[in-house]
Amino acid sequence: MESTAIAGFVSTTLASLTPGPLEDYLWLLIVGFIIAFVLAFSVGANDVANSFGTAVGSGVVTLRQACILATVFETVGSVLLGAKVSETIRNGIIDVQMYNTSQHVLMAGSVSAMFGSAVWQLFASFLKLPISGTHCIVGATIGFSLVAKGQQGVKWLELLKIVGSWFISPLLSGIMSAVLFYFVRKFILRKKDPVPNGLRALPVFYACTIGINLFSIMFTGAPWMNKEVNWPGPIIQKAAGRCTLRYAHTYCSYFGSSAYSQGFIQTCNTAPVLSSTLLLH
Repeated sequence: MESTAIAGFVSTTLASLTPGPLEDYLWLLIVGFIIAFVLAFSVGANDVANSFGTAVGSGVVTLRQACILATVFETVGSVLLGAKVSETIRNGIIDVQMYNTSQHVLMAGSVSAMFGSAVWQLFASFLKLPISGTHCIVGATIGFSLVAKGQQGVKWLELLKIVGSWFISPLLSGIMSAVLFYFVRKFILRKKDPVPNGLRALPVFYACTIGINLFSIMFTGAPWMNKEVNWPGPIIQKAAGRCTLRYAHTYCSYFGSSAYSQGFIQTCNTAPVLSSTLLLH
């Protein structure tokens, strides 16, 4: 997502140049796209590995499956939910208006930020250090702006909000994880036969996960998915219900418990669709 934001930033900056010097800075656009691919590779080597580390380590998915899932859903997530984050990286950290008469400096700085972020993430991956790609690109962008325009070129209030989110996010994630694990341990793991309770709880987890994702996509997603566009709603709603139902049949057939299968399948069939309906209509 970071590489997409900066690459788009470089291309839009180049497009704003007058036709005269366009060819003089075309090489920056080409170099920027090449470095964007290197940055995407470094993000996959570190950020994506952080996300799937627990799933692969616990044996839930294989390394091959994790790579396939990351390839598909990282792209889908960037398209559906990456617009506002990209806008913050592009225009919320530094004052781009200060570069109206020196677009080439802004372009060179953006390419430098991508390069610095990519090099550090690759180096950190080599040292087996889990780091954040967002931290890298934000720091690199601030670095080139300080060199180019000094302290007045940085939006310090917006930067303070971003840095604050870095501390709030792990705190909230830790609290939510602790609360969720407490209920799972109390009502599922510590029971004499945890399988039935686990099967009953799965539809709730599915509904919550799908509901949160749909809420994020519909209300804070891509600009083209506004309220006037109604076609994604029914499609996503039906796809969520069908996919969950198909998985329910497969999952329950695997366990071979007809007593639990009926209730489980019915709940899986209705919960995601009901949550989608409430969110989309």
